[in-house]
Amino acid sequence: MPSRSLHSFSPAVWLAARFGHASHLPMTDRRHLSPLHVGLALLIVAVWGTNFVVIKAGLADLPPFLFAALRFAASVLPFAFFIERPKVRWRWLAMYGAVLGAGQFGLLFYAMRADISPGMASLVIQVQVFFTIGLSMWIFRERPARIVWVGTLISAAGLAVIAWHLDATITARGIAIVICAAMGWAVANIVVKRAARESGPINMVAFMVWSSIFAVPPLLAISLALEGGDLVWHAVTTAGWGAWAAVAWQAVGNTLFGYAMWSWLLTRYDSAVVAPYAMLIPIFGMGSSAFFLGEPLPPWKLMSAAMVLGGITVITFLGRGQPAKSS
Repeated sequence: MPSRSLHSFSPAVWLAARFGHASHLPMTDRRHLSPLHVGLALLIVAVWGTNFVVIKAGLADLPPFLFAALRFAASVLPFAFFIERPKVRWRWLAMYGAVLGAGQFGLLFYAMRADISPGMASLVIQVQVFFTIGLSMWIFRERPARIVWVGTLISAAGLAVIAWHLDATITARGIAIVICAAMGWAVANIVVKRAARESGPINMVAFMVWSSIFAVPPLLAISLALEGGDLVWHAVTTAGWGAWAAVAWQAVGNTLFGYAMWSWLLTRYDSAVVAPYAMLIPIFGMGSSAFFLGEPLPPWKLMSAAMVLGGITVITFLGRGQPAKSS
């Protein structure tokens, strides 16, 4: 059992323990974010968006599947000793960890190694919204409003613009792999939704820490099989401080801080008030890639981004007025 006397081990662990449950929250107007919490939401999506540049930096020294395995290992240790296991069945933790680890991040890192730029990866991965909707229709019998299909078509047109402008920095292979990664993210969303329906509200930070245990073995196995033991050993023993800082940031900044504060906002406010801020992730992703890595932003990239995000905006704002129905 984790020791509660050690919650001060790091700010991220303290935040997870302090804000992980709705029972700690005072009453508030759930329909409007306070100015302070608007700033917090912007900080979270800025962390998530700029993380694509951090991933690219880590890939300079670490092969993709090994990098992903280290990322999840750092999300487990030492935090599993200080954060209690969430009250969900082990099967949901195992499924979520395996799908999110190998299915989303393993494939995303693999694509970003040489087949797609960080800015475009941050945009294309957002198609997980549509996979999540489709899986919810199939598994939970949800019936989305008709406007959802309009938004889907707009975003699909944006992806078509990207596909029309393939070059050395954005290959068909890269787009396909990131779309597969988006499917992995969507499946993970469905897994945690099933877990929540069965067990009630979940502390998502604890869920992330404990599910990460099950992400490491498949990623490490894939790394050894595809990247080879010699390369893995060489990478681990020669990686610079920048690579290890990238691994640490994946665990502490991207996972524990990001998920802790995002889940806290979702428990304090209506989801429809918080969720739209996630649409800013590609803005930060493309902007930081252009600033730090010199990724060009020609008009067609800006147009494709506007179309993809425009479709998601249609679903988020107009779709709210016609809630989905379950048969």
